[in-house]
Amino acid sequence: MEIKNVDLFTNDYIWKDSVGLITKSLGAAAGSQKIYVNIDTVPPKAYSTKYHSHSQQEEFFMVLSGTGTLRLNDKEVPVKQGDFFAKPAAQNIAHTFYNSGSDNLVILDVGTNEKEDTCYYPDDDMYLQKSNEQRRSFPGSAIDPLWTSEPN
Repeated sequence: MEIKNVDLFTNDYIWKDSVGLITKSLGAAAGSQKIYVNIDTVPPKAYSTKYHSHSQQEEFFMVLSGTGTLRLNDKEVPVKQGDFFAKPAAQNIAHTFYNSGSDNLVILDVGTNEKEDTCYYPDDDMYLQKSNEQRRSFPGSAIDPLWTSEPN
């Protein structure tokens, strides 16, 4: 086991998007297997993720600095430094953070690593299924309510 320092991270554990969202994967860098631990830095006027829920993954969030808006099950809740909440799996709790402030919104994001999980993106009516180390996305309209696995 080795003590790491977030200020000395290599790019192997840092993800960035085109608007400046940065995720530092502390758990992966430390060798964690059952949980992930990230620090997400959301620039002003940007989102942390697309609005979504998980079937298996449990999550915990804490605002480390900045201010923003948490969209949680279509309610908008203001958040600031020190605010935290847990999001149990399989309860259709959709969420995303929006940085409505003028400084970076920095969030501690902790959750379980699940081999099997389905994310639902209600704004897009899309599913992202993670199974057998593959990812599949499909629209909600592709679900056939008449199909059954029963043999007779």
